[in-house]
Amino acid sequence: MKKNLLYVFFLAGLLGVAQDTPVSFSLDEAVEWGMNYNRTLKRATIELQKAHKEKWKTLSIGFPQIQANLVYQNNIEQPVSLIPAQLFGGQAGEFSEVVFGTQQTAMGMIELNQLLFDGTYVVGVQGIRHFIETAENVLEKTQIEVKKAIVTSYVNTLVARESLAVLEKNAAALGENIEEAHQLFKNGFAEEETVEQLRLTLSSLNSQIRYMRKSVELADNVFKLLLGIDLEEQASLSNSLEELATLHLLEEDPTVNYDNNIDIRLAENEVTTEGLLYRLERAKALPSFSAFLNGSYMGNNDEFGFTNSTQKWFGASAFGFKMRIPIFSSFGRMASSQKAKLSALQAETKLIEVKAQVFVNWQNAMNNFALAKEEYTTALENLSLAERIEKKNTTKFFEGLSGSFDLRQAQLQLYQAQQNAIQSMRQVILEKTILDTIINNTQ
Repeated sequence: MKKNLLYVFFLAGLLGVAQDTPVSFSLDEAVEWGMNYNRTLKRATIELQKAHKEKWKTLSIGFPQIQANLVYQNNIEQPVSLIPAQLFGGQAGEFSEVVFGTQQTAMGMIELNQLLFDGTYVVGVQGIRHFIETAENVLEKTQIEVKKAIVTSYVNTLVARESLAVLEKNAAALGENIEEAHQLFKNGFAEEETVEQLRLTLSSLNSQIRYMRKSVELADNVFKLLLGIDLEEQASLSNSLEELATLHLLEEDPTVNYDNNIDIRLAENEVTTEGLLYRLERAKALPSFSAFLNGSYMGNNDEFGFTNSTQKWFGASAFGFKMRIPIFSSFGRMASSQKAKLSALQAETKLIEVKAQVFVNWQNAMNNFALAKEEYTTALENLSLAERIEKKNTTKFFEGLSGSFDLRQAQLQLYQAQQNAIQSMRQVILEKTILDTIINNTQ
């Protein structure tokens, strides 16, 4: 796959450029198309975009924050205050009922807040790049899994179509044999059992053909679904199964190891994430500092006349600092910090386990790929041998030198060899794909 072409497809997807669905796909073209139009991958791409938005959301906390408040208040029933009556010349010990203020008030205020120091903000800013990297690795993991699924679906579709073609070819050849055997039976040169044996084989082939036609339809739909194509559209495959198997056989055995495995990188990301969360819990015990500057205007009136030019407004402003000092949380912060530390320890343990699992999977994939290549060679040799045996038995049968039972056994042996050859080609491609997935070989 060429990176530049993939990049063009990716940008086209982001810009919403409509693309006509190709009539035919090679394996590389199918992968490139899927990288752009697969719906699962589109959702993963949106998640990365959301991570970038979260980055700016986090950074904005440390930038100036400005907010305005507009308040209108109508005192339906004004509060009454009691003050000593002697202040107004009354008797000592008595109180006078006084109402302060006006029936209606309106106030507008604007305030500027600036965070000066907060331990949790510092940790959050330090972790921004890490969280973006984690989101990118998650997207890469999705790309790898989607590519693997597309390759598997492409190969399964080829296998179903190739199997159907072989079955139909065998059925056609067997139909001719039955016609010839029937003519021999009519002329007294063969027994009726001979024809019945051949018809029994044909009946089994026809049953397999009906099943395989449904399998081809299902494989086609799965392939279209992975590529983000409507199920009603047509999509043919330009690569043959044998061609792809040969290409994978010609590739040199990978000399790189599993160090670049995406699962290991995601496990390392998790270790870093849990470490940051542990630091975040500890930072909550630190004091925080912020500054503020505000200004306000208030108007008072017994009637709603705040829009009149004669309305008087009284201004006020203030500047100051705020400091929040956590003192005691009934050991809640300590428990949260200890819990985060344990989570970090879990992540480190998981990383060790993931590395071990990937190593075992890498060794297993190398062995499986080597075995698949050997079985492919053996399957082709057996197919060639089964074809010769079937041809000889057919000749002997119509020359009267062997019976229908021997011919049927040779035919069944050939049919099995054909399917084994098809499955061996499939296995070579899929085992190589699994190995490429483990070592993160994107070529």
